[in-house]
Amino acid sequence: MKNRRIRNMVQIGMLAAVATVLMLFEFPLWFAPSFYQLDFSEVAVLIGAFSMGPAAGVVIEALKILLNFLINGTITAGVGELANFIIGCGLIVPAALIYKRHKTKKNAVLGMAVGTVAMTVVGSLINYFVLLPVYSAALPLPMDALIGMGTKINPAIDGLWTFVLFAVAPFNLLKGVLVSLLTLLLYKHISPLLKGRTNH
Repeated sequence: MKNRRIRNMVQIGMLAAVATVLMLFEFPLWFAPSFYQLDFSEVAVLIGAFSMGPAAGVVIEALKILLNFLINGTITAGVGELANFIIGCGLIVPAALIYKRHKTKKNAVLGMAVGTVAMTVVGSLINYFVLLPVYSAALPLPMDALIGMGTKINPAIDGLWTFVLFAVAPFNLLKGVLVSLLTLLLYKHISPLLKGRTNH
């Protein structure tokens, strides 16, 4: 039991470090302003959550955000980082909870699908009520200017609500789908290593 606890602690630290590195490699998407950057750090977090449970996933997510905060700093006094933590948990927690009940491929897919929808909803609400107003104040950049960056990409974006609908929601939806696909491809190969089995 003690050895398992130590192994889990080591793996949580290792996966948090991998997630932090992955978070450094980010790129914009064509349908959202350039300050929305896609990264695949949640793949490492989700693998840890599937292997060790949702609580471990939350810890890995928190450590990832903290390490990134220490490396890159913040322009939002930590508000952006807290919001990103909540959005990440929106994917990780439902997926891991569903998978934990019955550890089958079907449940993994179901969990990630539910998690993707949850992350999209949570991300949209947090961006609307918290992140975009905070970024507007912190940059500082008027909200109209932020919305205008979206309008240049998609003329249908003409206000905060349409910004969230046509930029933020698709961004989180696509991120959830891509993270889920990569996790599905990688987990069966990495899981034996995390569980201390190397014979298959």
